[in-house]
Amino acid sequence: MPDVSVRPATAEDRPTVERLWLMFRHDLSGFMGVLPHPDGTFRSERVDAAFTEEGWAPYLLLRGDRPVGFAFVRGLNGPTRVLNSFFVVRGARREGLGTRMVREVVQRHPGPWEIAFQYENEPAVRFWRRVASALAPGAWTEETRPVPHRPDLPPDVWISFRAGGGAGEGA
Repeated sequence: MPDVSVRPATAEDRPTVERLWLMFRHDLSGFMGVLPHPDGTFRSERVDAAFTEEGWAPYLLLRGDRPVGFAFVRGLNGPTRVLNSFFVVRGARREGLGTRMVREVVQRHPGPWEIAFQYENEPAVRFWRRVASALAPGAWTEETRPVPHRPDLPPDVWISFRAGGGAGEGA
């Protein structure tokens, strides 16, 4: 297998991340019933924030020279880091790349972490529980929280753990 790397995404990477974002939103549309805009795009304010807002950081996952995933982190200027958006293309799933990306991103930003997902997305439920158990064995929590200002949506599931230098961190 070619080399795998996780690195901060640069402004030059933004078009690549935007294309990956369309695949990510397409995947989620199956769980959330969201259709694209008339021009074929999906909402993308998180892409904008990841590349322009203070306290955010975009990451790119590469296998060789091929982009195979991304992660957006927010809350870097606050008490808790949030893995805001996370995606691995279908052709690179089930190879351990997603877990590796999460591990590397989390290790770059020690402290409390939160990750949200939806119960309807069963592969995500299994993945995030497995990742939490690997990064913080016996030291993570899971809870449901309503989506702010969206009573029409089912609650999100949040996994919380601490990474970097703490007991039970596992990373």
